[in-house]
Amino acid sequence: MSSSIDAVLTELDRLVGQAVEDADPCGYFAVLYRAVTAAVKDALEDGTFDDAARMERLDTLFADRYFEAMVARAGGRPATASWELTFAAAGRWRPLVLQHLLVGINAHINLDLGIAAARCAPGDALPGLRRDYDRINAILAAMIDRISADLQDISPWMGLLDPLGARTQHEMVRFSIVTARGGAWRFASALNGLPEGEWDAAIGARDRAVARVGERVLRPGAVMGAGLLLARVRESGDVVGNLARLGATDSPTSEEIAERLQRMDAEAVESA
Repeated sequence: MSSSIDAVLTELDRLVGQAVEDADPCGYFAVLYRAVTAAVKDALEDGTFDDAARMERLDTLFADRYFEAMVARAGGRPATASWELTFAAAGRWRPLVLQHLLVGINAHINLDLGIAAARCAPGDALPGLRRDYDRINAILAAMIDRISADLQDISPWMGLLDPLGARTQHEMVRFSIVTARGGAWRFASALNGLPEGEWDAAIGARDRAVARVGERVLRPGAVMGAGLLLARVRESGDVVGNLARLGATDSPTSEEIAERLQRMDAEAVESA
């Protein structure tokens, strides 16, 4: 298990470096994950969370799920179905950078995050994690603005899909991350209510459902698929250059995160 968030960042740097060396599209998710993790580290140090030690433990448990999948890939061993789908997409020309990101987000948040949360705060401790868990959304919201601008430069024709009913890139990433975190919390709660001997079956069922979501991301139907193909023709095929572009994304400032947290807290009070 990773010993700290610094250890997580070190391993992510290694994975990004390997992806650059291999011109591997799997690196798109690693770059995004590295940027988010760096922002979470800043928040840990700034006192954003009620329990920083617990959140660092959640971060390491969460990251280790991804690292385990990547080790399996490197060793030619099977990973979970949702990660296998992500890895297979990296070997094909057609997926857009956005699709590579979305299938990775799908596997890691929709499957891995719930497992990590349930292990981090088992039993009666889980409800106490919720406030800090939700505060990650403020960091993600700030990151999404930056990531979306980079994606627009990499894939300038994605806007052509709007008339076909596609969300903008910004909305798709926001939906995939923030909305998926709500589902991950429900999954953590479901696991928390099961005897540990029943976890494997529940995780297996969840994995299969998450993989089906990933299939829809990669194969959205004939009309949308044609639009995505058109956007892909215009998209930059320079994997190394694209990785550098995404890797240059700035982390949100502590002031920006604090402002978003205040907004979230105000919205929570209004909805209570």
